Amino acid sequence: MACRHGARRSPSPLSHSLSDLEARLSGSLDDNLAGRLPDAATVAAADARARHWISPHQGPLKPGSPEHKQAVCRMFEETFNPYKPSVIPWPKLEPEALARITSLPIWDIAVQTEGKARLRMSAYAATIDDPEMRETIARNGWEENRHKEVLSRLVEAYGIQLAPEPEYVPPRDPEWAYLVTGFSECVDSFFAFGLFEMARRSGFFPQELTDTFEPVIQEECRHILLFANWLAWHRATMPWWKRPWFELRVLAVWVFLGWERIGLAKTVDGEGRERTQDNNFTVTGAKAVSAEDYSLADIIDLCLIENDRRFAGYDPRLLRPTTMPALARFARWFMRKPNRMAQQARA
Repeated sequence: MACRHGARRSPSPLSHSLSDLEARLSGSLDDNLAGRLPDAATVAAADARARHWISPHQGPLKPGSPEHKQAVCRMFEETFNPYKPSVIPWPKLEPEALARITSLPIWDIAVQTEGKARLRMSAYAATIDDPEMRETIARNGWEENRHKEVLSRLVEAYGIQLAPEPEYVPPRDPEWAYLVTGFSECVDSFFAFGLFEMARRSGFFPQELTDTFEPVIQEECRHILLFANWLAWHRATMPWWKRPWFELRVLAVWVFLGWERIGLAKTVDGEGRERTQDNNFTVTGAKAVSAEDYSLADIIDLCLIENDRRFAGYDPRLLRPTTMPALARFARWFMRKPNRMAQQARA
């Protein structure tokens, strides 16, 4: 990684340890799957482990305590789902379903977002002194890179044309980059949970496709669960005199994300051309995944239901992201309409 002033330096011991981790995870998948499709029992067991985890520790898990940190790190390691993108069986789509997939305005930004996330998380992990948390954040970065590979395989399987990818440059400020990525995932995942369930219920996309993509969606739940608990751990363990500046940075991140999601974002692709992409699709994409006419109240209700459902299997002593659910509930309070989504879920 280049120094801030452009001079090159030799890789640090932390860089070597992160590279070793990535090689170990990739090698483990190669050994376990060896290019073969896993059997149904293996898939079911891995899926169950990825969704349910309780710490064996008795008593509270106070943020900043060794018990809390160890629970967070163990949760992320032990809920790992060892699927391998190269052996995912992408189902054959009928022309109508294929047209729906290829017309979604998300593929360029989705692939590039995962590529940036991997780099940002790896860069931030290299700055963490605590070895357990450092390895856990590095694992998160490795999984983000796997998401990028999943998306790349999907667009290849269905002939989706992507813009040339820009160069992925290590961030100058790893903490800022990690905060932007983490809070952005908290926002996008909250709405993505609801959109994915809309797509599943509507049958707009074949069930085989939603089933295939399901582990990736649940993995995003694990990622923001980790981020929420890292944030609490980081706040609790930093010196008190650093806390005001850090909270100002958090506020600045939220302002930045709000500005980024106003309208469309313009980016430059790998060939230097400016392209307009929909950064706000997770909020506005209901009509693209369902023929049913969902009101804003329906969308909020479904996002809240799915958010609660996806987190339900993890230790309740671990913190959950709260900002988006709280804002959604606040907005929903002003909408005098029955909760149709809850009624459907009960039915």
